[in-house]
Amino acid sequence: MRAITTEGITVRAEAQYLPEHSYPQGGRFLFGYRITITNGSKHTVQLLERSWLILNGFGARREVEGPGVVGQQPVMAPGETFEYSSYCELDTDYGAMLGAYFMKRIDKGDFFSVRIPRMLLIVPARLN
Repeated sequence: MRAITTEGITVRAEAQYLPEHSYPQGGRFLFGYRITITNGSKHTVQLLERSWLILNGFGARREVEGPGVVGQQPVMAPGETFEYSSYCELDTDYGAMLGAYFMKRIDKGDFFSVRIPRMLLIVPARLN
């Protein structure tokens, strides 16, 4: 699991290949990922938006942006953690994801970005 801290907010990211939902012969590789966000700052914060950059094995780029995560815009008081799981589909057996969350400090009313660590998306057989 990789982690990165920005402005007191720690984001941990972990990905795994989902062979039972993939179809390699058809160029469909599904990867599940789990994100854990811990508010280590002194402020209550809200996650408003996400921005992902997804790269396949050939370097093709896809950007995904939108409000919140998994249909939520969680509010986290100091010391609180929010965790969610989702998935990413690639047309190659390896690639990567990285991104950022756009957040707001509730008490101050200011906005800031929090980095999401790079996750490698690799079919385990590819490593042999």
